[in-house]
Amino acid sequence: MLDFSIVWASLPDLLQGAVNTIAYSLASVAIGFVIGTAICSMRLGRSRFGRGVAAVYVSFFRGVPLIVQLLVAYYCLPLIGINVSSVVAAVTTLSLCTAAYLAEILRGGFLGIPNGQIEAARMLGFSRWHILRHIEVPQAVRLTLPALVNETTMMIKASSLVSVVGVLELTRMAQNIATSSFQPLELYVAAGVIYLVCIGIVISLGALVERRFNAEAIR
Repeated sequence: MLDFSIVWASLPDLLQGAVNTIAYSLASVAIGFVIGTAICSMRLGRSRFGRGVAAVYVSFFRGVPLIVQLLVAYYCLPLIGINVSSVVAAVTTLSLCTAAYLAEILRGGFLGIPNGQIEAARMLGFSRWHILRHIEVPQAVRLTLPALVNETTMMIKASSLVSVVGVLELTRMAQNIATSSFQPLELYVAAGVIYLVCIGIVISLGALVERRFNAEAIR
């Protein structure tokens, strides 16, 4: 017989875990977006070396399972003298991983921008940085917003893997409480519901932003 009284008693701790999950996920997406933009720019640049480096980066972080990346970062960095907390190692790894996916998403958006706009900006004396900041990135975000929102939701779910390196987020919190209460099913069901609510909020916010973009485009 299921007894969800443990869920109500543990709800403050579970919600704190959810706050940590959202914080780590959004921080990873924000940092990953910056890195991903740079990687995307390199992949579309004129330098053969830059394109090669970017291609290897994307292939590595998309090809190696995230849990392996987390374990390597957590256990191998101290061996080369880099001592960081589990949270820093986890967020850094999540950021580098999501950057590879965001770079590919943004690349599709960049390729959808008419070349005439880029050429016009160059003729007007815009630097590469200003073209990237004022022309390419805003339009790429508008063109790829659904995919960016989807990647954010995927990162929220993938953040549960950071529990393997001891980071206290929602999944780890549920595991800790389940270990002491011997009621894992109730707690994991509750954690699943909280994940569902968090992801639903992100999707709703993404849909709202998309509608605003569409409304501005019609004007």
